[in-house]
Formats: sequence, structure tokens, C-alpha cells
Amino acid sequence: MADDGRVSDVLIEKIGALPSDRIAEVEDFVDFIRTRDSDRALARANLAASEPAFAQAWANPEDDAYDAL
Repeated sequence: MADDGRVSDVLIEKIGALPSDRIAEVEDFVDFIRTRDSDRALARANLAASEPAFAQAWANPEDDAYDAL
């Protein structure tokens, strides 16, 4: 975003105008987004770490027939 400071200020104003139960809901949603992003990063890291092992297991003449499927 072009002006992150201004966007943050506007967002904080909007959140501050909400009733307390809605602020808790916003906080839960933000936590959900952060957890989801963290989970996705972990899944990508796991995939990258396992690629060499899978490549070694799958790169063999016996499995070449499956490449055409």
C-alpha cells in the first residue's frame, strides 16, 4: 500500500468505533489470518524439505510408465 501509516490510522479508528464484542471478533479474525499464514508457510517449508526425498524415490525407470498417465 502506498501509505501504510495512513491506512493503519484509518483502520485503528474504525476498530476503535466498534463495540467491545466486535473488537474481540476483529482480534479473533486477525489471529486467524496470522495463524493461517504461518500454517501455509510451514506447509511450503515441509514441501520444499521433502522434495529431494520424493525426487529420489520417484525418479526411477520402474515409475516412468506413470509419467504418461
